[in-house]
Amino acid sequence: MYYDRWPSYVSVAAQRAKAAREMNKLRKKGVDIQPVEVQSRKIAQTFWGEAWCSHLERFSDYENRLPRGRTYVRNGSVCHLAIKPGGIEAIVSGTELYHVTIQITRLSLVRWKNIRKQCAGQIGTMLELLQGQFSNHVMGIVTDPAKGLFPQPRDIKLHCDCPDSATMCKHVAAVLYGVGARLDSQPELLFVLRKVDHQELISADLDMQAATSGQGKRRRLTNQDLTTVFGIDIDEPSPPAREAPPKKTARCASKDKAAQEKTASARGKTRAGKAKVAAKKRAFTPAGAAIARLRKQYRMTPSEFADLIGVSVQTVANWETRGDKLKLQQRTLAALTRAWLRK
Repeated sequence: MYYDRWPSYVSVAAQRAKAAREMNKLRKKGVDIQPVEVQSRKIAQTFWGEAWCSHLERFSDYENRLPRGRTYVRNGSVCHLAIKPGGIEAIVSGTELYHVTIQITRLSLVRWKNIRKQCAGQIGTMLELLQGQFSNHVMGIVTDPAKGLFPQPRDIKLHCDCPDSATMCKHVAAVLYGVGARLDSQPELLFVLRKVDHQELISADLDMQAATSGQGKRRRLTNQDLTTVFGIDIDEPSPPAREAPPKKTARCASKDKAAQEKTASARGKTRAGKAKVAAKKRAFTPAGAAIARLRKQYRMTPSEFADLIGVSVQTVANWETRGDKLKLQQRTLAALTRAWLRK
């Protein structure tokens, strides 16, 4: 027996004290240390945090190593856990401080598109997302084990610099459970992890599609809400009809008639001006500069604008680099004109 090959026993209290000293050193160097703190035996408190932990436990490849990880994350051994696009970086306290890295592949475009469709057309959801909040409805969609954002084992690559030869050591397991605890307070990190932008759930192309097709009745909001949240001006509704005024004398009636004729003349000019503006809008010229302006007015990325019109991103890029008039197919020209009239 070669006892000198095994490290001497170090108590949990001593491990924590050593970890605290090392974390303080890193903080002084400017590292944003983000420890995982579990307040009870229950690692995650929200249903989406629990859904992450339950998702891990479904995989037979992980089940033998996960129990030790639960113990580690409960006793505060995950000293630092940072979730970044496509990966996790963590430091776990054991006999030594061990560095864990987990790489997770980007969510497929097909699955992301399906998630966006499920969340489209719901004003309540849109407001919550714009305010940085996530409803139970949204989190229920994104945490679906088969169709949501949770990765499968084939999407995950694990690494820890501890001596354990197992792919999933107790330190890696603790970090994976730590992700569930972190999602409790920061559910948006799930989108970061899978390299998708949660703002795309309210992208204008899906909203435009629902509006133009007339499908999906939406909860009515006040004009002030829409103006504040979306940054657009909404005309106030017409006031209710008033009761007829009392009859006036002949002299007053003559003055009123002159005023009415003057008002009618002004209204005629206004209608003519509006008709001229409408005719100008209908006469959309598909030039590169005009298309670029239209996209910027919608505040869309080239990808979002391409989805709205029904063309490729490269096509939009080619349009905007050309300054002359473009020759377009009738279907594409009609889509651009509709977008132009609605801006």
